[in-house]
Amino acid sequence: MKRNLALMSLLAVFMAANGQDKTEFPLTDLHVHLKGKLTIEDAAIKSKKEHIAYGIAVNCGLGFPVHSDAQIEAALQVFKGYPQFYIAMQAEGREWVNIFSKESIRKFDYVFTDAMTFTDEKGRRNRIWIKEETWIDDEERFMDNLVKTLVKILNTEPINVYVNSTFIPASMADRYGHFWTPERMDKVIKAAKDRKIAIEINNRYKIPSADFIKRAKAAGVKFTVGTNNADENFTGAEYARQMIKECHLTADDFWLPVKKQR
Repeated sequence: MKRNLALMSLLAVFMAANGQDKTEFPLTDLHVHLKGKLTIEDAAIKSKKEHIAYGIAVNCGLGFPVHSDAQIEAALQVFKGYPQFYIAMQAEGREWVNIFSKESIRKFDYVFTDAMTFTDEKGRRNRIWIKEETWIDDEERFMDNLVKTLVKILNTEPINVYVNSTFIPASMADRYGHFWTPERMDKVIKAAKDRKIAIEINNRYKIPSADFIKRAKAAGVKFTVGTNNADENFTGAEYARQMIKECHLTADDFWLPVKKQR
């Protein structure tokens, strides 16, 4: 009996060390793009090989290839014959709500957006992942306005997921913990909770922080896994896996869309 117990203990340690403990569950990356050399055929192979399901996003909005209702059907035809994928509308900018009809929006399995594009108090259109299109007169004021904009997005735009969550410009990113104070985090978390909007754990930017995720989990917010790949060079959802373990997340903490019949 003692020998059997010892063997079972050793087996448990071995499984945990190899990532096979009970915290492991199937992942779905809901923020994949057909960019760079990544074709839909490549995505199917990559998804199967890595045992990660994919949601593939179509960029829709002002200045993007899909910028009207008339283009939606053609965009969705790309996925014909690939029922394994979820299909997302990535809603770009703040203008998208006036560009697309409710009928077109409903053709996607889910809709997500971020707060990376907005017009500031002085009427300047910011795209805060681009240095030349980011206007920061005062960092604290910029951050307050970013959070205010984000809360408005979460309160008013018809989305399911907030992606690239807690992203701030590169010039501020090395002081993430300074700018994302508990007060600012809680404003965003409350808005997401009130509207039942999931928050993405982003593998590319390694955001949100563990502190943010723990606060959101305690508030009852659901999460998604996402990468927002720039090309074919992404793999493994490592940041999400790290946060799942560090923040003690389970499958019940994650949101998944329902696939539409097409």
